[in-house]
Amino acid sequence: MVHALGSTTTDTGTTAWMLVSCALVMLMAPGLALFYGGMVRSKSVLNMMMMTFGATAVVLVIWVAFGYSEAFGNDLGGGLLGDPRQYAGLAQFLAPSADAGSSFPVILFVVFQGLFAVITAALISGAIADRAKFTSWLVFVAAWVVLVYAPVAHWVFDATSGTRAGGWLSSQVHLVDFAGGTAVETCSGASALALALVLGRRIGFGKEPMRPHNLTYVMLGAGLLWFGWYGFNAGSALGANHQAAVVLMTTTLAGATGVIGWLAVERLRDGHYTSFGAASGMVAGLVAITPSCGSLSPVGALVMGAVAGGVCSWAVGLKYRFGYDDSLDVVGVHLVGGIVGTLGVGILATRIAPTGVSGLLDGGGAALLGRQVIGVGAVLVYAFVVSGVLGLLIERTIGFRVHRDHETGGIDLALHAETAYDLHTTAGGRASTHGLLGSLHSHREDHS
Repeated sequence: MVHALGSTTTDTGTTAWMLVSCALVMLMAPGLALFYGGMVRSKSVLNMMMMTFGATAVVLVIWVAFGYSEAFGNDLGGGLLGDPRQYAGLAQFLAPSADAGSSFPVILFVVFQGLFAVITAALISGAIADRAKFTSWLVFVAAWVVLVYAPVAHWVFDATSGTRAGGWLSSQVHLVDFAGGTAVETCSGASALALALVLGRRIGFGKEPMRPHNLTYVMLGAGLLWFGWYGFNAGSALGANHQAAVVLMTTTLAGATGVIGWLAVERLRDGHYTSFGAASGMVAGLVAITPSCGSLSPVGALVMGAVAGGVCSWAVGLKYRFGYDDSLDVVGVHLVGGIVGTLGVGILATRIAPTGVSGLLDGGGAALLGRQVIGVGAVLVYAFVVSGVLGLLIERTIGFRVHRDHETGGIDLALHAETAYDLHTTAGGRASTHGLLGSLHSHREDHS
């Protein structure tokens, strides 16, 4: 997906497809909230969901103010950043004249890209589940969109068009990333790792069981994510065309074999198949096909999904080996899966696919793989360093981690004065109500 929009007349079919794609990507936010919410313990499910909804609100405000302009404004030099003033407020896109040269209203592209920013930010929250202050999380998201996501989106998604310069990875390195293996998956995974290190491990990590409290939520959320991913990937074709159809197919195939790859490793390692593994494998396959969906054959997509499912199933165990607490395996699935998918383009890409590039197995040599390595490395290092610095600044000023008592007792009650499930009996009437209110007031968030 690139910023260069190419037709001279507005096409109603393409416009309709982009409207649907925006809606599908928007659906990924509540899908992720359910997916993550089911993974945590019952005492923090509302907070986990609120982190996604809160990120959605903050990111969209920043995107309108100047985030889109940072990502897709005229390059300020070197392909590093767009002009944050150029489209500030987005008023330029309200008139039909703004759509000259585009096959659909440009404001749809703005919304589409804003929703990419939403889901990328929300993904990070899974690494710090059960222990982050909600206020501090929102502050982090606002700063992160400005300092990390928008610049990286400019590097990857904003292509050179005519005399207009684009981002350096797209226009100078010629990275092949159809829908965000670097800008979304690697960026969110590296940022998640940085925050997990800043906040430290949950109380009881590695000693107490921290099982998903509702696997039904996990499976439902995964299904919504798969459905939304069609807008994410096929919508990135920016048209109702053959390219979108091919991408939809490769996305479907990789999601399917992601399940198979994860379950195969799970069966060999643990002796059984789990619903949690099936949902995670599906996501791993979709993560890996995100950058490669326009570059692979159907067989290539099957291979990509299976490899990603297997590798990510193994990678989620790295947190126990190295001692970092990535609560919901954002690093193991999104960072590792994004790397597998992006580098996999350099190996499995075929010239007959829509992007028209050849990987090693198609006789293309090592040049494409080298470009993919540069793209992954640059985004990983930048996102990790800047996110880590942001996390440390917040921790040292307003504090990022909740009070120990709140973490132990449950942050839903402490931070939001709510519980996900009403387990109290109604017997006792007024006395029970007063008791609950007293409990709520005694668990307010500390310094937030």
